[in-house]
Amino acid sequence: MNKVLIVGGGFSGMSAAIELRKNDIEVDLVEIDPNWRTDGAGISIGGATLRAFKTLGILEDFLKVGSAHSGLDIHAPHGVHLAHIPTPVIGDPDIPNSGAIMRPALAKILAEKTRQSGSNVKLGCTFTEMTQTENGVDVTFADGTSQSYDLVIGADGMFSQVRKTQFPEAEEPKYVGQGIWRAVLPRLPEVKNTMMWVGPHLKVGVNPMSKDEMYLFLTEDKKERQHVEPADFLEKLKALMATFPAPIIQQFKDMMNEDSLIDFRAIGKLLVPAPWYKNRIVLIGDTVHATTPHLASGACIGIESAIVLAEELSKNVSLEKALATFQDRRWERCRMVVENSARLAQIEIEGGDKQEHTQIMRESMMALAQPI
Repeated sequence: MNKVLIVGGGFSGMSAAIELRKNDIEVDLVEIDPNWRTDGAGISIGGATLRAFKTLGILEDFLKVGSAHSGLDIHAPHGVHLAHIPTPVIGDPDIPNSGAIMRPALAKILAEKTRQSGSNVKLGCTFTEMTQTENGVDVTFADGTSQSYDLVIGADGMFSQVRKTQFPEAEEPKYVGQGIWRAVLPRLPEVKNTMMWVGPHLKVGVNPMSKDEMYLFLTEDKKERQHVEPADFLEKLKALMATFPAPIIQQFKDMMNEDSLIDFRAIGKLLVPAPWYKNRIVLIGDTVHATTPHLASGACIGIESAIVLAEELSKNVSLEKALATFQDRRWERCRMVVENSARLAQIEIEGGDKQEHTQIMRESMMALAQPI
């Protein structure tokens, strides 16, 4: 295993590049976005993700610009406290239990680490053709160049072109019946950890992202996938938050303005059946296990998959053995996150058992705290 191509410069692709370079494997990474930017507001980070950050060597960088804290508090719409879910301890005193950070800030940290690793990054470029041979994969790029690789890693997201062209039998992502709103607000002193208010068909929460900022999220039930014009984001999000009587939610609402980086997206999920590889092409991250945000673990399992793949490729075994072991190590954990997250969404949509919702969250967080 001397030369690897990674298609996609998101969190999973960058993590794979960083880890492969530790084993002196030559890495080409192509990213279709010429600016290599990550849109969005905040991203909630669990202890398992922070453990992965330590492996990647970016935990200290995260702690400088992000926020580390512990625990989740759940409230009724009018503000009554319903439950506190402790964040499981990872078992390493250097690793916080949970946290949050701006998505673009995390992308910048990973991009800098990827370049420092010696990976060859090509922006504004993707593949146009990919052909497997007996000993490698021949790839033609959009700029007219071509190269041969020992392995190709598809990390180009939920709507992956690698999956579409090389795994045409795989299903496309499915809409789960919810959309998610995100915004960035000045952090209030009383927001010390993750807080959520759960109402009928709406759930709103906040997570501290730094000393000065907090990340607000709101999930909205919608039977059909909807599109919202960006010009309407502020008005519509404020109207949704107005339905929560809790005084602090109304304070959040009044704090929002045109500079709050408001974003709305329909929520989808994807779990491609095993195997996630064909000969010398393997898929990781959202290309095969895209999840709803209910466990805040989509980035986590993608980054973990990149780390595990690099670990198995570093062993003195055949490529088939390495990929099969990678698959075995990742399937159950990724399945658990995708399916449990989807169940949480279903409970919220149906107005189901709040106790089941809390139990799934607690059990899932405990499972994620286990080593990978």
